[in-house]
Amino acid sequence: MHVIQLNRAGKTYENGTIAVYPISLNFEPGTFNAILGPSGAGKSTLLRMINGLETPTTGEVIIQGQTLTTKNLRQIRSRTAMVFQQFNLVGRLNVMSNVLTGRLYYSPWWSSILYLFGKKDWKIAQWALNRVGLTDKAWERVDRLSGGQQQRVGIARALAQRPEVILADEPVASLDPVASEGIMELLKEICRQDGITIVANLHQVSLAMGYADRVIGLNQGHVVFDDSPQALVNDNLHTIYQSKDGSLDDSLEMAATD
Repeated sequence: MHVIQLNRAGKTYENGTIAVYPISLNFEPGTFNAILGPSGAGKSTLLRMINGLETPTTGEVIIQGQTLTTKNLRQIRSRTAMVFQQFNLVGRLNVMSNVLTGRLYYSPWWSSILYLFGKKDWKIAQWALNRVGLTDKAWERVDRLSGGQQQRVGIARALAQRPEVILADEPVASLDPVASEGIMELLKEICRQDGITIVANLHQVSLAMGYADRVIGLNQGHVVFDDSPQALVNDNLHTIYQSKDGSLDDSLEMAATD
């Protein structure tokens, strides 16, 4: 069974802007999927539709056989974790507290307000921290960590949900090249060893080619490429990054050289 299915799912905003035209895509369990495209291509909107942060105006999103609706949104989100470009951590809290927030989907509302977690939650959080190599940072404030370490906390928080899918929205865009490689290696390892499906928006073509099993190219809300990284030859890159006037978007040069 496909872990994610988009059946002609699209998004048009109230002002008439079409962010994503109706598209159909399937994602297989335990695969690493990279999404490439220039700014404004619809990459973030696509991820947000999969996670229920945006409601499709056409079509449907199906997660593990369940059509995403307002009624099952919390249940499905518990199995679909997000990793963000700007980390989305609480800087004044320590690492452990941030990771434990990944368990909020499984806690009653009153315990989440008071940050009260059970033994199982603590055990899972400790496992997640060990998984990303940050056990020794558990009680440090997050805002005292490097960017690469903060993103590892974000990944640990995602793992604490025990998800089937991790959606990563430009997870290395704020990091230096060395830290970026480390995060990509970690995500690839999680995909391979834990069988978690990864869908990642990426800015760098080289990272998509180096780590993904499959690359999806978006341009102006349309899927214009869907193949293996080996197929990212110049003609296909031009298709992905071509502007409306036929010229190449500046982000292709940036993506290729970052």
